[in-house]
Amino acid sequence: MSRPVITLGEARDIALALASTQEADHWGNPSFRVGGRIFATVPDSEHMNVMIDPFDVESAVLEEPDACSELRWGKKVSGVQVDLRRASPELLGDLLEAAWRRRAPRRVLAAYQNFPPPRSK
Repeated sequence: MSRPVITLGEARDIALALASTQEADHWGNPSFRVGGRIFATVPDSEHMNVMIDPFDVESAVLEEPDACSELRWGKKVSGVQVDLRRASPELLGDLLEAAWRRRAPRRVLAAYQNFPPPRSK
């Protein structure tokens, strides 16, 4: 890990750097969407819920236990909750990109393959 993500604003910038991403309200909290589909939400100023593939959740939590915890929707694993005080921008960027790829329409993915956005520093 390099340095912690200090602010929600930095996390927001990382999410919005992904192609065709829009920020929208989700029950009074920010959410990030591609093609109208949510790939991340912000429950509070210190966390981001990232909807990665449930198959990948265990490895993310094992590799970064201080920064990631399992996110459940009822009994179903739906992603990871990222502690922004402990996650690096690279970790958050990788998780957001994985979630974005799961939700992005094929046409957006095809365009992204040809012109990926610059990574945050």
